[in-house]
Amino acid sequence: MADSLPRRRVVLLGATGSIGDSTLRVLRAHRDRLELVGIAAHGRHAELAAIAREFSVKHVALFDEAALAAARVSGDFASDTIYYGGASGLSELAVLPDADVVLVAVVGTAGLQPALAAIRARKTLALASKELLVMAGKFVMAEARASGSQLLPVDSEHNAVFQCLQGHRAEDVRRIVLTASGGALRDWPLERLAQATRADALRHPNWAMGPKITVDSATLANKGLELIEAQWLFGLRAEQCQAVLHAQSIVHCLVEFCDGSLLTQLCPPSMTFPLQHALLFPDRAPQPSEAALDLTRRFAFDFQPVDAARYPLLGLAQAAMAAGGVAPAVFNAANEVAVAAFLAEQVPFLAISRVVEQTLAEMNNFEPATLNDVLQADATARRLAQALLPSAS
Repeated sequence: MADSLPRRRVVLLGATGSIGDSTLRVLRAHRDRLELVGIAAHGRHAELAAIAREFSVKHVALFDEAALAAARVSGDFASDTIYYGGASGLSELAVLPDADVVLVAVVGTAGLQPALAAIRARKTLALASKELLVMAGKFVMAEARASGSQLLPVDSEHNAVFQCLQGHRAEDVRRIVLTASGGALRDWPLERLAQATRADALRHPNWAMGPKITVDSATLANKGLELIEAQWLFGLRAEQCQAVLHAQSIVHCLVEFCDGSLLTQLCPPSMTFPLQHALLFPDRAPQPSEAALDLTRRFAFDFQPVDAARYPLLGLAQAAMAAGGVAPAVFNAANEVAVAAFLAEQVPFLAISRVVEQTLAEMNNFEPATLNDVLQADATARRLAQALLPSAS
């Protein structure tokens, strides 16, 4: 069967992160179907070199210019390696003529220009960086429509919705419901949250992820960002995008249709499942290593409404989504600043939501006419959030 499937050449932006690690596991399992032709990282050049050697990758990019200089003289890369540096280097990698699929898994705004470059080059874009659509969904989706580039969601929830919508008309969708584990502090008494430490917030019960997204899971900011992303990906109204707590992280979405029917997608809490689906779509193949759900044993699914008092950031994200304009970008920027300060142990856990709320309240919302308008609003929001950190502590 493998011989009948086309070989796909992949560029991986964010190769040394948690998503990158899961992607490599998929690539190892399907070397006959997937070929890695380009890799990028922020600055971990030794880890990038190990990946380049394992997969014989010739095209290598490092966002950090000092790391790039160190990589060139390290002797860790093959002599015929072609290097790319900085933000422009990521964009150059995203348009490699050899590439079929560009997987964007870099944190924050660094993936925006490479994603747009890949879309304009008519590459298939596998999107794991939700911030891109949160910030600039209006412009990213317009570029995709103009070029005909296909966007394949990699987040487990969005990939689940994508699968459930196959074969169904958009006008028949009443709403989508994304599931949330509730994060590491889900079962803490409310009065104890003020004492939550960095280590506490990073003990996710189900998922192995990077520090920032793990904290976002504890606040449910991550789910708010995912709802905004879903609105753009699937052409929905804000009120059609909802969330529910599901402690087991096995049901990844529910899609309700106009006749009241619900479709859902289930799989274990591992990113290899949605990554493999996106990279091989529309084909399917055995999963890399994780066992599928064992239906011979007894287990139950638990769904609960989101407690607004425990998770104020979800409500703030939904309000930003409903407001539109640059409000989602402001939410994202303020949250990134506040989470970075919390991870650096500069502010307490509850300061994160206070900083985001105050930043949204003080920023003027408007409809951006250009991508530069969004980037300027993002920069302004970051400066404001930074200034608000001391008073929020």
